[in-house]
Amino acid sequence: MNRRDFMQATGLGAGSLMLSQIPVFGRQVPVEALLVPGLDISIKKRLADAALNAAKSKGASYADVRIGRYLNQFIITREDKVQNISNTESYGVGVRVIVNGCWGFAAVGEAKTEAELASVAEEAVAMAKANALLSDEPVQLAPQKGFGEVSWKTPIVKNAFEISIKEKVDLLMAVNGAALSNGASFVNSQFFLVNEQKYFASTDGSYIDQDVHRLWPSFTVTAIDPKSGKFETRDALSAPMGMGYEYLQVNPADKITGITTRYNKGYDMLEDITLAAKQAKQKLSAKSVEAGKYDLVLDPSHTWLTIHESVGHPLELDRVLGYEANFAGTSFATLDKWKSKNFNYGSKEVNFFADKTQPGSLGAVGYDDEGVKTKRWDLVKDGILTNYMGIRDQVHILGENESQGCCYADSWGSVQFQRMANVSLAPGKEKLSVEEMIKDVKRGIYIIGDSSYSIDQQRYNFQFSGQLAYEIKDGQIAGMLKDVAYQSNTQEFWNSCVKICDESDYRLGGSFFDGKGQPIQSNAVTHGSSTARFNGVNVINTGRKI
Repeated sequence: MNRRDFMQATGLGAGSLMLSQIPVFGRQVPVEALLVPGLDISIKKRLADAALNAAKSKGASYADVRIGRYLNQFIITREDKVQNISNTESYGVGVRVIVNGCWGFAAVGEAKTEAELASVAEEAVAMAKANALLSDEPVQLAPQKGFGEVSWKTPIVKNAFEISIKEKVDLLMAVNGAALSNGASFVNSQFFLVNEQKYFASTDGSYIDQDVHRLWPSFTVTAIDPKSGKFETRDALSAPMGMGYEYLQVNPADKITGITTRYNKGYDMLEDITLAAKQAKQKLSAKSVEAGKYDLVLDPSHTWLTIHESVGHPLELDRVLGYEANFAGTSFATLDKWKSKNFNYGSKEVNFFADKTQPGSLGAVGYDDEGVKTKRWDLVKDGILTNYMGIRDQVHILGENESQGCCYADSWGSVQFQRMANVSLAPGKEKLSVEEMIKDVKRGIYIIGDSSYSIDQQRYNFQFSGQLAYEIKDGQIAGMLKDVAYQSNTQEFWNSCVKICDESDYRLGGSFFDGKGQPIQSNAVTHGSSTARFNGVNVINTGRKI
């Protein structure tokens, strides 16, 4: 499917970030092929050893091998029709080496013999030797112990690939029908499923087998006023998750009912789209916001995107160093601010942490793509910038001798590089519900869901909008608003954070397709938070007269 066809089929908005760059690797296959087991682990080890031994014999001081099998399934519907079902499989091997202090990389698809793997390793060594002729600074690789033979798997209950196409299509058709019967003019719905079967081996002595699962159920409903021709939309409030199909089976005890139903552990697609259709119609007659200063109450379904853009990207160490600027620019959070040990990224209420082990998150793995065991670490503590996200050949710049485990490649044919970890806002320590937070707001706006955004090349000045906005007057919800967007800069905004709900309100959001690099690679990353309040934020009216 090309980019234009995909965008026409999905109708998804800017909040999905890199949907227009959706990576569909490999060849189209029958759905049954997605359930066929990959290579036996003993065969993977033998192939990996062939590559490692060949690399060392040709002069490599370090080498790693990634044997990957990548499965994707996309089901896309509109109203009463299935528009596209895509099943893809991609298999291949990538070899990375250090020779004469310089990196080299080579990859091949469908390789299944030791001779093929040895040849790829030799090609990577030749590449490194050629690169070394132009390099004046050798790679400084943080030490890493070998883990021997270990494995990790996303702790799924139901493998989504084992659920029949018919069952998935039936659910999407029921979802679309619920939208149309509740006043929607148009509706798109879709499932995105990913399974990464990854085997990593290195000269450090690691042989790591991982089976990673992700899924994202989503939709967009559109309501049209037939008299004026104006329209409004409401996207799904689902979060893409590192879970199995159990995400779509909701325990009633996990629901928190309010203006929208909030889901802590699962997602009720039918319930959400029924409400979405009604809310899209309500937006047509909603009051247009009056520009000015407001206290904002932001739901986790909204804050994930603000975190992603104003915290996640600027704290990627390669952007801080100016090594990377594609798609998201560099960063205002330069090393001098970190070295000062007193740079106020936010108020004392604000604590950001990176965590590649967070259950249910998109970025959860046992080990990253250079064999480092994943962990949690602080980025901003009590409002002060304390750290970044770095990998083995970067962390010496921070005076550290251990990688933070956030290296990733989106395919066997892509070289692994530094990617954003799951970056989340820690919940407040004192018990506080959303309703209690709203009661304390005199003049404010409650924003739910992500929508359009804009941010500058230093990740500093920005503008965000949401799916739903509600006026708050004297501690009460006073009605729906539209045309709402807020403007601020990263430091000013996070310093205006005065309250955060406790962990009972903590929920995950994230990006299924986050682009970076050239050639582009796509990463999946989660950002969790509880509902948070920000005082005195500038709100503008984005409406246009037609």
